[in-house]
Amino acid sequence: MCGITGWIDWRKDLSGYPAILETMTRTLTHRGPDASGVWISRHCALGHTRLSVIDPENGAQPMTRTAGSYPYTIVYNGELYNAPELRRQLIERNHAFQTTCDTEVLLFSYIEWGKSCVERFNGIFAFAIWDDREQTLFLARDRLGVKPLFYVHQNDMLLFGSEPKAILAHPDFPAEVDAEGLAEVFAIGPARTPGHGIFRHMAELKPGYCIEFTQNGLAKRAYWQLESKPHEDDLETTAARIGDLLRDAAVRQLVSDVPLCTMLSGGVDSSALTALAARQYASDNRGRLHTFSVNYVDNDKYFQANAFQPNADAPWIARMSDFLGTRHHEILFDTPDLIESLYASVYARDTPGMADVDGSLYLFCREIKKHATVSVSGEAADEIFGGYPWFHREEMLSADTFPWSLALDSRVGLLAPELTDWMQPEKYVQRRYQEALLEVPRLPGETPQQNRMREMSYLSITRFMPTLLDRKDRMSMACGLEVRVPFCDHRLVEYVWNIPWEMKMTGNQEKGILRKALVGVLPEDVLHRKKSPYPKTHNPNYLTAVRQHMMEILQDSSSPLLPLIDRERVGAMAKAEATELYTPWFGQLMSGPQMFAYLIQVDAWLRRYKVSIR
Repeated sequence: MCGITGWIDWRKDLSGYPAILETMTRTLTHRGPDASGVWISRHCALGHTRLSVIDPENGAQPMTRTAGSYPYTIVYNGELYNAPELRRQLIERNHAFQTTCDTEVLLFSYIEWGKSCVERFNGIFAFAIWDDREQTLFLARDRLGVKPLFYVHQNDMLLFGSEPKAILAHPDFPAEVDAEGLAEVFAIGPARTPGHGIFRHMAELKPGYCIEFTQNGLAKRAYWQLESKPHEDDLETTAARIGDLLRDAAVRQLVSDVPLCTMLSGGVDSSALTALAARQYASDNRGRLHTFSVNYVDNDKYFQANAFQPNADAPWIARMSDFLGTRHHEILFDTPDLIESLYASVYARDTPGMADVDGSLYLFCREIKKHATVSVSGEAADEIFGGYPWFHREEMLSADTFPWSLALDSRVGLLAPELTDWMQPEKYVQRRYQEALLEVPRLPGETPQQNRMREMSYLSITRFMPTLLDRKDRMSMACGLEVRVPFCDHRLVEYVWNIPWEMKMTGNQEKGILRKALVGVLPEDVLHRKKSPYPKTHNPNYLTAVRQHMMEILQDSSSPLLPLIDRERVGAMAKAEATELYTPWFGQLMSGPQMFAYLIQVDAWLRRYKVSIR
């Protein structure tokens, strides 16, 4: 993968400002540690940092190709998994390739098919193409939003970047947040409303959207969205179709000219992808597949099963690694590692995130990078197939809000009354929730229960899944590691979206239809393992450490967090009994210790980015 950034300005000759572009580009070096490049014309400046995965010897960017004597220049972050098919079509149309990399395939696709090229792509991508003849910039992002893209449009200027930090490096764009941005942080966070960039005037290009920027202004359109229609396949056909789609996606995403591995938790999703990868490795005589898992010091001693985390991963990981004959690596972290990672993960995300859940993934990816450049992950299966508790627990299904964030009152109670009066968090969350429901593509004739499950699927795919995809992209790319997510193949998502809930729950088990599709791929005991989320530490030393850090912030008069919180209430929470602190307030993993860690991250974010509140 790579990092991309750019600056288009109709008022200035950008050839006179190379240092600004170079500074913006350097902020993304972690995303592309292998090479970097810039390209500047009168009104367009593009920067790129490269992580070499396909054709490392070639494919340098920015890349320029000429058609009809007019140059087209691209910066691109991603992978096209159908590049071989597109290459053959383009060669038939007389395009002459100089490399074997997919960057050139994408650029020639735009030259050949124009803006509609995005509809032909199977992959994960964010890219910008400058058409010198038309003096036009075209920006696009993949359908599910696996690859990030942020932008700022002000008057005659457009700034964009893979991460907010690239835009913040421009001298004309200060780090500011307003009431809406703070509502995102304190009421929606660590999720984020699609299209929202947190920082004032910054936006995110939504998944499945593209932009055209000319001297006449900015035009944005959706080129893909979920469509609801009757599902006509029977149970056996449906299971077979899912199996075919998943196998095709997994095999396509194993293509790499650099070392590749999988992340293995012992759950159905990661085990399935690891099994498919191991089979393909054996078929191709590529040797033993390397697998990686994460664990924490003394977790075996302190783990206690609960409704949100029913069992430990370690025995299941060993079961799958032995079954498949993989070369497995367990990465072990202790509390001091997790505390340190809270700060690194804030910079990786450019905002407060999922606390130690982010931080541990950052540390995990950093260790994997020592052995591999590409990893495959089971992210997104729970959103697509309905694996989360909120698909199955009545109090979550009936909640008139985002079901992964039911403790808004307790969160708001930790804030300064003046802040809550200003940003109106309850009203803000309710407005965002109702906006999301209005987007749901309905299917006439569905029962209320079927309609509600469609809503839950839509909320999960468009509101919760982006949080985890952001997490996976930022934490991995902060370490120069590319992570691929086959469950985000848009063909699979489109197909599963319309499978009736009763069929998704085949066997009366969450993700039942996926389990049926994987019969013969996984051992029976793994196939029917109860879902368990990404592992977190259960060591009481972690709670002790974040309490202490929180108390230090409360006693630091220079902390920018203090005016935003109710110090007395946060202090009381920091002194509460541990048993009072383990009800999740976001998702399944973030409870009391993670609330302290989240506030620590907010404090670190305000300090590091010198955020002004306006």
